[in-house]
Amino acid sequence: MIDLKTLREDPEAVRASQRARGEDASLVDALLSADERRRSAVSRADTLRAEQKQLGKQVGKASGEERDTLLAQGKDLAAQVKDAEAEQAEADETLQQAQRKVSNVVEPETPAGGEDDYVVHKHVGTPPEFDFEISDHLELGTALGALDTERGAKVSGARFYFLTGVGAQLELALLNMAVAQATAAGFTLVVPPVLVRPEIMEGTGFLGAHASEVYRLEEDDLYLVGTSEAPLAGYHSGEILDLSRGPIRYAGWSSCFRREAGSYGKDTRGIIRVHQFNKVEMFVYCREEDSRAEHERLLAWEEEMLAKIEVPYRVIDVAAGDLGASAARKFDCEAWIPTQQAYRELTSTSNCTTFQARRLGTRYRDEGRTLPASTLNGTLATTRWLVALLENHQQADGSVRIPEALRPFMGGREVLTP
Repeated sequence: MIDLKTLREDPEAVRASQRARGEDASLVDALLSADERRRSAVSRADTLRAEQKQLGKQVGKASGEERDTLLAQGKDLAAQVKDAEAEQAEADETLQQAQRKVSNVVEPETPAGGEDDYVVHKHVGTPPEFDFEISDHLELGTALGALDTERGAKVSGARFYFLTGVGAQLELALLNMAVAQATAAGFTLVVPPVLVRPEIMEGTGFLGAHASEVYRLEEDDLYLVGTSEAPLAGYHSGEILDLSRGPIRYAGWSSCFRREAGSYGKDTRGIIRVHQFNKVEMFVYCREEDSRAEHERLLAWEEEMLAKIEVPYRVIDVAAGDLGASAARKFDCEAWIPTQQAYRELTSTSNCTTFQARRLGTRYRDEGRTLPASTLNGTLATTRWLVALLENHQQADGSVRIPEALRPFMGGREVLTP
């Protein structure tokens, strides 16, 4: 949820954020109205309760007819208090509903527009030139005995796959390299549940515009996570954190599940867009004033990982209309995919400011006050990385060179051969 103080002090900034996202700016006015109604209801209920308390003192001192009159007034006042409290409860609910409809306020530097309106911050590395006819990751993976999509479809349906032999080893090597980097940087490794309750999934903002992407187990009223961001955001829900020593950082290793609704016919070949994959995700709790610097750190850690797999990539500043509801700003790192002659997303890092923490009740102490924490997330490695790794490091004989930094996690192996 957005900060109501920001809403009251600068509603036009919130409207501008909604417009930049391509969302309904009138939701801001509805929220302002709900906020005013709720404050009015609280004021009325408080006034009536104060009158009721004062009347109670008078009754204790009165006797005879005066007491009977005061008791009658007290009965009437009690009914008014009950009505006012009911009105306050209704106003609270209306406010919460209105507040949940407004997305996080984007940072001023965030580009306006939709999916194609990103801004490229930099390119790193040069796309490789091959003097032979190159293969895509599916052809390479199949020849290496690393990837089997046909049996994945036979067993589970479209967009499922088996990683076999060196494919499974390669994925584990990538994820273990990510874990080694994260723990060396002070992250606490977590293997979280991949099924979460509705209030946790909703608290992270995943049940808004992208609800169709989420798998739901209706009989159990649980959701399969699309990223360990969801359980890690819920890990400290309802708690007061100690951030006096700096940010709290977690690295979550989990299987992830996405329905990929609305992407029929898009990236169906291979493992670029699939229903299940593995990922190591960074997740951070920090003070709001530290969140921008922390966002830059997460991006730097992602780039450190990309350097280790030796692939060309670019960093983009994602446009407001392509942000999730929780993100105030997002950077993606996109690796070069030779057979597509295009850059494709490998990592994403978002600053969600206090949006998720307000929904989930996660706070920290600051000089006697409790304030909502800021949350951030960032990808450190996923199954999709195999696509860039295989294609960029393929050789004329169909073998694939293993990047030097990855070799210790592959038992010292330097090349994968068909």
